[in-house]
Amino acid sequence: MYTARLVSKLVLIGTLTLAGAVRAADVVEVGPDVDMTPPSDDEQVPVADEVVMGPEAPEDDYEDPESAAELPLDDEALLQDEFQRFKDLMSNGSIDAADNVAKRIVELAIRTSGPRSPETARALTNLGIVQQRNEQYEASIQNFQGAVDILEDSFDRLDSQLVNPLKGLGAAQISAGRAEEALQTYGRAVHITHVNEGPHNMDQVEILESMAETNLRLGLIDDALRNHELIYSLNERYYRSNMLALVPSLMRRAEWQNRTGYFNDERTTYRRVIRILETRKGKNDLSLIEPLVRLGNSTLNIETSDSLGNPPAAAYNGEIYFKRAVRIAEANDDGNWAIVANTKLALGDYFTQQQSSPSARRVYRDVWELLSSDEIRLEHRERTLGQPNLLRAGNPAEFAGNARPEDVIASDVDLREGTVSIRYTITSRGRVGSLELVEHRPPEFDGVLRDVQRQLRSRMYRPRFADGQPVDTGNQQFTHRFYYRQDDLETLRRENAAE
Repeated sequence: MYTARLVSKLVLIGTLTLAGAVRAADVVEVGPDVDMTPPSDDEQVPVADEVVMGPEAPEDDYEDPESAAELPLDDEALLQDEFQRFKDLMSNGSIDAADNVAKRIVELAIRTSGPRSPETARALTNLGIVQQRNEQYEASIQNFQGAVDILEDSFDRLDSQLVNPLKGLGAAQISAGRAEEALQTYGRAVHITHVNEGPHNMDQVEILESMAETNLRLGLIDDALRNHELIYSLNERYYRSNMLALVPSLMRRAEWQNRTGYFNDERTTYRRVIRILETRKGKNDLSLIEPLVRLGNSTLNIETSDSLGNPPAAAYNGEIYFKRAVRIAEANDDGNWAIVANTKLALGDYFTQQQSSPSARRVYRDVWELLSSDEIRLEHRERTLGQPNLLRAGNPAEFAGNARPEDVIASDVDLREGTVSIRYTITSRGRVGSLELVEHRPPEFDGVLRDVQRQLRSRMYRPRFADGQPVDTGNQQFTHRFYYRQDDLETLRRENAAE
């Protein structure tokens, strides 16, 4: 049986972290009669009961949660007060303080409603969320699972209240390196939405996106593609009477197609976005700039075929899309200098990546002049042209030898961390040169060193400008940390000693 003693055990458990973990679930369960209307914020995601994470707030701004026990309130009123406190702390990014309050809420929920009540399940869900944010993945998993167990006993295995803790459980499992388990968890959450809301419900979209990310992590590209095709069909069905509302979904779809290497499909999606915006808003609307720029950038990527097996098109010329975006930025009465400058910078960056340095310099000099007047523009100039800006970066391997991501949390693997650090120069053409080794530890993994050097040489930058001209920037340093197994290192040392 699930007891208060077990709850106490669950809330204290911590575990190792996993580099590159998937973002935690944000769904917060609320107590009775608590107003959970999300604050107005540009970053807000339109998902019911989702916390919007703001900037880090000083913890001194919040009352010590232990002092709440001294308030002249009964347990139910105190529980409601603590739920609201938890919501406020999460909204302000005070994760450590929210963790203390979440544990206090679990204790209060058990005392007021019992260890197997829906209120305790909500409290465990919230605690799981904050532990996920604090990278206490194993503790988070156990508390989400505890919430699921309680709700199953209180209702049934298909109750809609199970969706939130299942989403949190899936995210925590991914962060802990249990991607296969996460797929099963997300699949169950989708099934519950089908039973309660029907097969075409929009509540499953967020879960399907998480499933796609999980499949991608596992290398199951075709499964991830099917997830996104289902997401697309759901959005198409839901927004068919309002095509403008479909645009954000199409933009996300194109981003995913880019990440998975379906560049021809990505370009097709952006062209559809552009047609929708032209039809609904006109051919010179500012909203066209972003998809035009993204379409132009996509032409830098060439693939052998699209997802339907169609052969590649001839060489692409993205310049026309960038120049159209610039014309819109300059001609639209609703535009401003920042929009014009950023759109021109995108054109200059395209020329840089095409290694057309004279064209890039002309565009960058135009931007330099545009940003050389008042103080606000000069600050923008310093950020965009006064220092190098990375345009394209490679990703050196994170694991060397036989090391694998699952080894991070494996108890029977002696996993260590190595380092490669290289000093380099960024030339006036935005290329990397003059590589100098600073540190390579342990040196036996020479393949990692070669990979880092290769990835660095493939980088491209918007060069730093001084007095309107591109200049070299030296003394840049890149540090790459990687994981290796101690037994692999010992094997390499024995082999080197034998030679």
